[in-house]
Amino acid sequence: MNNFSQKYNLDKENLLKLLIEKSYKKGNFTLASGKQSAHYLNCKPVSLNGQGLQLISNLFLDLMDPSSKAVAGLTLGADPLVSGVIVTAASKGLLLDALIIRKEIKAYGTKSGLEGPTLNEGTVVTVLEDVVTTAGSAIKAINKLRENNFLVNEVLSIVDRKEGGSEALKEKNIQLKSLFSIKDFV
Repeated sequence: MNNFSQKYNLDKENLLKLLIEKSYKKGNFTLASGKQSAHYLNCKPVSLNGQGLQLISNLFLDLMDPSSKAVAGLTLGADPLVSGVIVTAASKGLLLDALIIRKEIKAYGTKSGLEGPTLNEGTVVTVLEDVVTTAGSAIKAINKLRENNFLVNEVLSIVDRKEGGSEALKEKNIQLKSLFSIKDFV
């Protein structure tokens, strides 16, 4: 195993420990999708932690298609993710921009649904997600980006709950790449 693989695997192992400790709960929960689940994952306690965000950002950069010139996601869950990835990229000498997608278009000023630098039409953008269940949030982000003439080919997530999200994204010609699945927690 080379040094890259060793570091990647160690980072994944450390991130999984943090997620189990700070983000995972067992019980009876209603998810954002409306589904009921015995497993709840709130990645914000890890993505809003310096060590956790650094691990996520490094792992996402390793997973991301190198043709991507920007990362994006729906506010609030993706805010730390896109920020962490672009700062980590910059520390490695990589040029990467970020876009934050509003859930509702603001009713004042420019009435923009996207926040971030002005990017050329056709820019390849990777969508970042914390947890994918049905992929509803990711699809909203993809639709908004495509409406603005960006190319989206992939979604990176911390956890895939394996409840139809990957299949829903495939229907939109999007590949889902996840660091973990729900099976890693149960």
